[in-house]
Parts: sequence; structure tokens; C-alpha cells
Amino acid sequence: MGLIKAAVGAIGSTFGDQWQDLISCENMDENTLMVKKTTESGQISKGSRIIVAPGQVAVIYDSGNVVDATAEEGTYNFDQSTSPSFFGGQFGAVFKEMWTRFKYNGTPNKEQAVFYFNVKEILNNKFGTGTPIPFQDWSHAIPNQMTGSLMPLSVKVRCYGKYTFQIFDPAVFMRMYAGTANIVTKDTLTDQMTSEVIASFQNILNELGTSEHRIPVLELPSNTDEIKKVMDEKVFDEPIRNRGVKLIGFAVESVTLDEESNRKIEEYEHNSNAMMQQGRVLNVMEAAANNANGAANGFMGLGVMNMATGGMTGGVMANAFGGQQAPQQQYDPYQPAPAEQPAANVCSKCGATVNGKFCSECGTPVGPKTCAKCGAEVTGKFCSECGTPVDGKKGK
Repeated sequence: MGLIKAAVGAIGSTFGDQWQDLISCENMDENTLMVKKTTESGQISKGSRIIVAPGQVAVIYDSGNVVDATAEEGTYNFDQSTSPSFFGGQFGAVFKEMWTRFKYNGTPNKEQAVFYFNVKEILNNKFGTGTPIPFQDWSHAIPNQMTGSLMPLSVKVRCYGKYTFQIFDPAVFMRMYAGTANIVTKDTLTDQMTSEVIASFQNILNELGTSEHRIPVLELPSNTDEIKKVMDEKVFDEPIRNRGVKLIGFAVESVTLDEESNRKIEEYEHNSNAMMQQGRVLNVMEAAANNANGAANGFMGLGVMNMATGGMTGGVMANAFGGQQAPQQQYDPYQPAPAEQPAANVCSKCGATVNGKFCSECGTPVGPKTCAKCGAEVTGKFCSECGTPVDGKKGK
């Protein structure tokens, strides 16, 4: 039982009158994925005419078995006495597996039909991330203080776009999804597929955010080819392929950052401008150091710039000269202690400690000690001139 391709012109010739039934599927638009066609009796008689249009696959089904299939456009004669002809074109290997292995349980004992599959690329399928999803943005890299290396800025994005898909294995599609339904439209498939597309896209973003790719977050729409390449290499659309369908095109049309991510990038760019200002400071310092005549003016300019930048140039100056800051006075236990300050005067009348010229307790004037015998000024307990003991009273 199989298909025999009719001779060119057979439809309009006298031979065409010999056709028993005419089976075709016209107007198979991009919203229609599979259509079941049969006769009123549910049996396809020998010699019936089966027409296959461009972009269609016709599968001959008989009582739970796939007996023949073709992806070549044209007109075919249904011959119950022949073996499968497999005019399959690019689907030849798929059709052979369908014929030898495919069985669909629970169907009537006697039912013959032609299942038409739309194998054109199905366009204009929209997707969007309802909630922001994370992305590692290397275009705003930040230093890692622990390792001394750079790491990406973590942001969250919403993405919107379109994807296209195609039935690449009608047997799997029929067995895993369509069954023997009379008609299958893309709306019944894309509700589930869109969720799987978003999950695949999340995996793609994780991959594009690695150090290998480093795609800037706002340049995702211009990296359609890279996105599709990563998806194919990593087979991120495997759940979709398991139904005999694969993604053909994937385009990100818009990318928006959430409020927190926008704030992060604004702070990053503000800090980057400050760092660029520090870079200009280093250039001025280098020029000043190499120009003896302009050194004074150069470092005066640095002082003004330091005030304008809130003191940031202080650290830059230290780094510019070998990373060393101005030396600090530190205690050295091996250095001699500073000279002891002379003791305060003592009031000769009341004995109170006096720090000024008059005693704060009794008001007695306080002056230098003098020797009562020779009148010389005395700083100790004995006169250095005549050796007379000093009683601590002010000399006259």
C-alpha cells in the first residue's frame, strides 16, 4: 500500500476520470499545523487521487499504522497493492522510521486517512518576560576586592521579541502531540511553547553573561545570530524538539532594565566619571614632575582639583608616587625621651603650685629664686656662685 506519483497532466486528461476519490488540503495557512482528511466511508479506495501542495507533508494512515508519506509537491495515485514509495525528499529518513515503527493505539480497526502537516516556517510568534530576569552585564564590570579581578554587574531585564518554529519530525509531532485529531492549530501549541521559549531564553542569557561571550545587556537585540547559535549548540529548546518542533528564528526586539538595575548603572557611570577624573589628575602630576618650570603651577592646580573632587586626588597622588603616602611620626622605644619640662614654681608663703606670676591661693608675687648672700639667681637648692643653701624664698 503506498503512493505512486501520477504522470504530469494526468489530472486534466482522460486518465483523470479514473480517479476514485480526491483528497487535498487547500488554504493551509500559518495558523494551521495539521489537518486530517479522509472520505465519507473512512476508507481510501484504490486509484484515489491525493494532492500535496508546497510546504506540506502528506502521511498515509491505515488502522493505526503509517504506511507511506511524502514531502514532494504533486499529485499521487493511492495504490493498495504496492509497497511504500517514500517520495520523501528531505524527510525520507523520517518517513521510513514512521512506516516501520509508528503505531497509534486506540484507533478503529479500519480507518484510512491522509494527515497533512504544515512544514513551513511558522512566523510572528511573540514572547515577553513578564517579570525581570537576571543578567550578568560585563559592559559594566566592577572590581572584585577579594581576588583583584573584574566581575560583571548583576542586573535584571525585561525582554520582548518574536520567534519562529517549524515541524521537523511529523511522526514525533503526531505521536507526542497531535495524535489523530481532525485539526491542530498553532494557538493550541504556542500557549505552552511560549513558556518553554522564555525558559530557553533564560538559559541563553545565563550563557551570554559568562566571561566567554560578554554580551552588553543593551546590545542583546543586535545579537540575534549569537542567541540562535548558543541555543542550537546547547540545545536549550530540547523540550520543544521533543514534540517534533524546533525553533528556527529568535529575535529580541526590546530590552528594558528594572528600576534597581537602572540605579546601579547610573551609580556605576557616575563613579566611572570620577575615576576618569582621577586619571586626568595622574596625567597632570606626571607632566608637572617632568617639567621643572611648571611643577609649582602644576601642583597648585592639583590642590584646587583636590578640593573640587572632595579630596579624592590625595589617594591618587599617593599612588602616583609609588603608592606611598606621607610618612607618619611613630613612637620608637629606642629613641631617648624628650627633655623634661622644668617644674612649676612654688609659693614661698603658702606652698601652693604657681603657674603664673602670682599665687592663685594667696596672691603672693612669685619670681625667680635668688641667693640671700650674693644675690645670684638660683635654680637648685644651693647657690651656684657661693654655695649658700636656698630656702625657697624670693630674693630681695
